[in-house]
Amino acid sequence: MAYLSVKDTASKWKMSERSVRNYCQKGRIAGAFLIGKTWSIPTDAVKPSRKAVVTTPARTLKTVLHDEKDHAVTGGIYHKIQIEFTYNSNHMEGSRLTHDETRYIYETNTIGLENKQFNVDDIVETVNHFRCIDYIIENSDKAVTEKMLKELHLILKTGTSDSRKSWFAVGDYKKLPNEVGGLETARPEDVHAKIKELLNAYKEQNVQSFDTLLDFHVQFERIHPFQDGNGRIGRLILFKECLKHDIVPFIITDEVKMFYYRGLSEWNAEKGYLRDTCLTTQDAMKKHLNYFKIQYTE
Repeated sequence: MAYLSVKDTASKWKMSERSVRNYCQKGRIAGAFLIGKTWSIPTDAVKPSRKAVVTTPARTLKTVLHDEKDHAVTGGIYHKIQIEFTYNSNHMEGSRLTHDETRYIYETNTIGLENKQFNVDDIVETVNHFRCIDYIIENSDKAVTEKMLKELHLILKTGTSDSRKSWFAVGDYKKLPNEVGGLETARPEDVHAKIKELLNAYKEQNVQSFDTLLDFHVQFERIHPFQDGNGRIGRLILFKECLKHDIVPFIITDEVKMFYYRGLSEWNAEKGYLRDTCLTTQDAMKKHLNYFKIQYTE
């Protein structure tokens, strides 16, 4: 019987010499034998078929959120983010609901009165914000568009007292000028062009880093395209983009809101204020991910 070397067999089968040696060592080539350190392989040996490699999908936050949302899982990271994100983002904008009340609404879909008066808008916007989180999870891999911004605003403000005002555009850009922190924002007639310019510039960046996401957020807040809800929409988009680009997302808590606001206003002069605030809240998210055994990139 004629025999071939590992090198000749590798050339014949169009594979690496290392793979041929591995097949020999594992006994997957019939008739192959070792002389000293050299393998001899029958010329009529049949090339082993490659075994399918079964891989387990990475347990990332994005995949876990999709899975837990779709299966209505309770007590997991999706459950936690719904409550923490909604409570903090709404509380920053004046909601008087407590963390426990936010949790109660999410977990029971009811309202516990107990001799306390509630602002109806606080309740409506809490429920709406839960839906906004679902929306950004469902659309986490999609590009940010004007349509997406307006759909989020529509979800957030539907059913509120603002939605019944003739001058308030729900799911559309503002009709009246507004300020944020005493600073002027884009005029209503300029909003469409400025948002379009912002989205185009953001899309043209090949790599999205932590700072490019923060810069997009700052520019969005300075345009302030909607009559109300800009902060919450901006933070929702920021969270969504973190998911899309495999960056650990973060929730701006009520405790750090003043540092967050300072970071927004001082971004051009000193990026460290906003960056450090967001990194601090990102560290808190990493602790949650570690607890739930969710993989992430440092």
